[in-house]
Amino acid sequence: MAKKKTKATKTKLSKPRLKLSNQQKLILGSFLLIAGVLLFISFISYFFTGTQDQSTLSEFTNKTVASKNWLSKLGAWLSHFFIYKGFGVAAFMFAGLVFLSGIFVITNSPLAKLRKHWFWGILITVWFAVLFGFFSKTWPLLGGVIGYEMNAYLQIYIGKIGTILLLLFGLITYLAIRFKLTFDHIKNLFFRVKSGVESNIQNTKTDTDDMVPLDNNLAEEAEAIKTAFALDVEKQTENTKQSEPPKPEKPTDTAPSFQVDVETPEMTIEVEETPEELSETDNLANKLVADFGQFDPTLELGNYQFPSLDLLKKYDSEGITINQSELEENKDKIVETLNNYKIGITNIKATIGPTVTLYEIIPDAGVRISKIKNLEDDIALSLSALGIRIIAPIPGKGTIGIEVPNKNATIVSMRSVIASQKFQKSEMALPIALGKTISNETFVVDLAKMPHLLMAGATGQGKSVGLNAVLTSLLYKKHPAEVKFVLVDPKKVELTLFNKIERHYLAKLPDSEEAIITDNTKVINTLNSLCIEMDNRYELLKNAFCRNIAEYNAKFKARKLNPNDGHQFLPYIVLVVDEFADLIMTAGKEVETPIARLAQLARAIGIHLIVATQRPSVNVITGIIKANFPARIAFRVTSKIDSRTILDGAGADQLIGRGDMLFTQGNEMIRLQCAFVDTPEVEKITDFIGSQKAYPDAHLLPEYVGEESGTSIDVDISDRDALFRDAAEIIVTAQQGSASLLQRKLKLGYNRAGRLIDQLEAAGIVGGFEGSKARQVLVPDLTALNQLLDNENT
Repeated sequence: MAKKKTKATKTKLSKPRLKLSNQQKLILGSFLLIAGVLLFISFISYFFTGTQDQSTLSEFTNKTVASKNWLSKLGAWLSHFFIYKGFGVAAFMFAGLVFLSGIFVITNSPLAKLRKHWFWGILITVWFAVLFGFFSKTWPLLGGVIGYEMNAYLQIYIGKIGTILLLLFGLITYLAIRFKLTFDHIKNLFFRVKSGVESNIQNTKTDTDDMVPLDNNLAEEAEAIKTAFALDVEKQTENTKQSEPPKPEKPTDTAPSFQVDVETPEMTIEVEETPEELSETDNLANKLVADFGQFDPTLELGNYQFPSLDLLKKYDSEGITINQSELEENKDKIVETLNNYKIGITNIKATIGPTVTLYEIIPDAGVRISKIKNLEDDIALSLSALGIRIIAPIPGKGTIGIEVPNKNATIVSMRSVIASQKFQKSEMALPIALGKTISNETFVVDLAKMPHLLMAGATGQGKSVGLNAVLTSLLYKKHPAEVKFVLVDPKKVELTLFNKIERHYLAKLPDSEEAIITDNTKVINTLNSLCIEMDNRYELLKNAFCRNIAEYNAKFKARKLNPNDGHQFLPYIVLVVDEFADLIMTAGKEVETPIARLAQLARAIGIHLIVATQRPSVNVITGIIKANFPARIAFRVTSKIDSRTILDGAGADQLIGRGDMLFTQGNEMIRLQCAFVDTPEVEKITDFIGSQKAYPDAHLLPEYVGEESGTSIDVDISDRDALFRDAAEIIVTAQQGSASLLQRKLKLGYNRAGRLIDQLEAAGIVGGFEGSKARQVLVPDLTALNQLLDNENT
């Protein structure tokens, strides 16, 4: 009975075999044969077409993208996978093994032998990949990624010599097991080689002894040359090592030829330049750049088209028209008025601008400049002008300037400044075409260098048009991947047209329905969110050892920063506030504090502010705001006090309105005529951009949890998130209680990371809300954390 049970047990445990019919074996074998051939063809093609097919690997399902590989997209993908990402040249072994498998299946050969071939084939593949890994820095296709990484890993622990010896040991092991190699075989082989070499030497000596010189004189001549050459060598300096002169051989049937330079050779020093040693990160980055090129942030919207100039209106009254009679009339009145006050003029020159003409005068010697400046109102009265402005003296010139408005002003269109070479060929990070100067030159500035811009002026003098000109300039020059706008519009009507480009250019809070912010509460949350974004960006710059966003992005494009460590391409963020006075009235310090923080710190990480207001009073434009906004634009205001508040000097009260403005960047003031862009033009631009392929959503800013959103209510342990313990360990290890840290480490969304922070606060692991700062971590280490969590469960 026991024996029967044993047999039954054995029958039950035996493995079922897959038996194929002859027809099925023919089909499977043919498939394997063809697959092996196809792999071999695609691998061969990869060495000729692999570089061209790199860009098509991510477009595998796109039917319009073609591959250069001889087996098209499948061949490109397979060869890239096996050769580049796999084992390099050694991957050809797989093609051979697949082909061999087909032969075994068709011929019905024993599969045990095939398994043996696969086992040793894979080992050989790995061995060659590691061997060729020594040369993968220069020739990446030799060892592939696996060979390079395995070689680098071995070198870290046993060094280069150890890796070579390990490979030698592997070769000896393979030969000993596979080919039954023993030490006796090696010894016998050595003796056979040695005896063969000795036999060849003996034969050569016998042949040489049998040679008889045909001409004794020729031998004697050779001996004389040898002696002369030896004497010259002895005269060389001891430090100069020369090779011994060749011994004259006995002449054979043919006459030997000698080419011996008896003169002393000149010694030259060859300086060998040793290249600077690169770090392992630089080597890998250079390899990735060589294979794939630099990272291109615009690739996701690679087909994006910038708006064309045809979308902007061309006015008939553009350009400067010279009215000679007006110039002569104004010149005579200026000279007459000054002569009435005993002020003589030696020279006068006019520069015609679109809205204002500058008259430069050189007074007689001994005339006080203050005397001319005090005549501002008298000159305006004699010219019957809306308002004149005297610049005494003009910076950099030995002249006094009198700016007189033209009777017929010309329009400076947005099209004319965008089409100018100064704007089109600018290499600025954030170029802005503001308008034209008094000498009719297009004025282009870099917002990244300002680094923030304060705009002020009375109602209806051109602030909103100026904001549209700024945004239009950036839309015509920067790709959606390079810049994002945060638009704050308390009026709710000025910036609504830009809603159409929300998924291209706008940034918003995660839970916001609309990207353009009109509610003051959301403005506060957005500003604090930008402060969190600023802190996060500075953390990235610190980890990347960079000082500003330009260096960081250049390093990221060169693939020297690993995205797995949280690094990413950082677009510029431009915050535009259309009516700052309204925010100060309703929110006060809650708005001013984050604005001041951003203005003081955000320049290096690419966050720039443009703040506009129609009430330039000291309680709106405070000292903190003015100190951090060196670049200012003043449109026409009603009083000298407002002008001093904006510009720290007079002049804005003497402008003529309708886009006439003064610009200063901390030094001299420049008078400009702002470029005019009308609402229909902005609508055409936003429609054109909005109709193109966009990102899935607007650029999301970090989630900001206000004080009212915090919680001190205990959370039931059973309702905790599945990642609660992981989040707690990350927070305690980093000693930094922030939702953004959990987002990066656990790859979570904003809402889930915020809920985890609330649960950690309820559990007593992190402290309460502290504004834009990270929460305080109350648990010192992981041991204390484990004790705390264990006590909760008991």
